[in-house]
Amino acid sequence: MVFIEKDGRINENTYLFDGKYINIPHFISVYLIENDGERLMIDSPQGSYVRKFLKNLQDFGLYPIHKILLTHSHCDHISGATKTRKMIKEVDVEILASENAIDNLKNPEKINDIFKIKEPPVEDVTGLKNGEILNLNGLELEIINLFGHTMDSIGILDKKNKNLFSGDSIMNRQDNDTFFPSYSPPDFHEAKQLKTFQKLKNMREDYDSISLSHYGFWKDDDKDKILNEMETLYNESKEALVKWYNENPSIEDITLKYHDKFIPDSKRLTRENVLSFKFYIDWLIKSLKLSGFID
Repeated sequence: MVFIEKDGRINENTYLFDGKYINIPHFISVYLIENDGERLMIDSPQGSYVRKFLKNLQDFGLYPIHKILLTHSHCDHISGATKTRKMIKEVDVEILASENAIDNLKNPEKINDIFKIKEPPVEDVTGLKNGEILNLNGLELEIINLFGHTMDSIGILDKKNKNLFSGDSIMNRQDNDTFFPSYSPPDFHEAKQLKTFQKLKNMREDYDSISLSHYGFWKDDDKDKILNEMETLYNESKEALVKWYNENPSIEDITLKYHDKFIPDSKRLTRENVLSFKFYIDWLIKSLKLSGFID
């Protein structure tokens, strides 16, 4: 059983760092891949944390970075991308994302309205296609469309280290006893999500580990547990949230019921502090409404 959530190296070429989104520890993973002096960052830290984040990279000897790859256009993944690029003066930082993400990144108003935030546009983004290979000084990284959570979600397969960076395409799993489904507004697509689950199962021999955006590095039996459970947990949690909302639309009530049914043994989110995460349940409910599962 292997689960790594602490800052530092997770394999020969990859490091994990906490992105400190909305000051919640271990909520957003930021990964740094280095090969022969070239560095690529996957997703970005909270915008207000960028300066400290870059200092952390310097302490690890991982500065500057040359590329930033955004797994999708949601605010918690793109928050510090533009600021990071501006603050790094030594090189011209290239930002990459799915070709489907470019319009959302340039025009974040729709997503900002849903999440009630004000993330700035991300301009000058290089679009990526399914199957495209990024070559990081000889380290091959394959881009894989993993639509469903959003229609611009991509994964990155590190073939050498047999590691899959899955973005939010699977689930959010803070530890073995704490998980949340990954459907989220405004453009969740259930049929694509189910196809992505099957796609990841079909290619499971291509990777030994999964790097989740929320949160951490999962390997061997833990990786298999995630793949084996993802569709069942998706269906069960969706059905429960719809039922609870129809019974009582209070987000507080739904959050407590979610805890009691799905994560009763969580040490990270106990019944006493789980309401601190009610914002996430609210996002899930909004997604179910926009997708037509809730009237």
